[in-house]
Amino acid sequence: MTATRTAAYRRVLLKLSGEFLAGEGHSGIQPDVIGRLCDEIADVRSLGVQLAIVIGGGNIFRGLAGASKGMDRAQGDYMGMLATVINGLALQDALEKRKVYTRVMSAISMSQVAEPYIRRRADRHLEKGRVVIFAAGTGNPYFSTDTAAALRAAEINADVILKATKVDGIYDKDPKKHKSAKRFSELTYMDVLQRELKFMDATAVSLCMDNRIPIVVFSLSTPGNIARVVCGEAIGTHLRAGEPVEEENTSEVDAAT
Repeated sequence: MTATRTAAYRRVLLKLSGEFLAGEGHSGIQPDVIGRLCDEIADVRSLGVQLAIVIGGGNIFRGLAGASKGMDRAQGDYMGMLATVINGLALQDALEKRKVYTRVMSAISMSQVAEPYIRRRADRHLEKGRVVIFAAGTGNPYFSTDTAAALRAAEINADVILKATKVDGIYDKDPKKHKSAKRFSELTYMDVLQRELKFMDATAVSLCMDNRIPIVVFSLSTPGNIARVVCGEAIGTHLRAGEPVEEENTSEVDAAT
């Protein structure tokens, strides 16, 4: 008999990296990758969770990368925001092919392809069981999609932010370069800010701290991890308010994976 799964959260904001959609490539959207991702999202929706998504645009364009090559930073950031709309529309298409009804809400007005972001309307969509994809970041340059995720999570009163990455949590240094890297099972917001851990920008972390929004950082590379986190399994790194905590040495696990 299959065990009944129960969601640990009522309303979740899932933060996705645009680079994940490129798969093993450096850019673009791979149909098999977005298909697998949307299968997982559909599985989470079947648990009755109200789900909002913020996705980056790094598989298409990153404003910071453009600025590093001489482009005006604000112009580059606006281009990056448009890239997140492209990814949001791709997610919407793949999800609705799986009978998961969605709404793309853009912080930049483009009425032919997306609804304008209105907080009360987003709240209503979530109550009706639709997956809401927040696109175009905050609508302002100089703010990352991590900050957009923190802002939207606060506005919709999300129970948690799930930040899906390519690694299985937050480390004291890059685990791909250092076998001695230590993974944290739990951290406080102040831990992240004081240690300058770069999994998320300081503006986003501070916003979550001020609004006491928990964050779970986990690997998207393992199939089924989104549902596992939503059901409360102890994977990844959990951020919370409170006293600083000790780190967990998982270098042997990292070396094996």
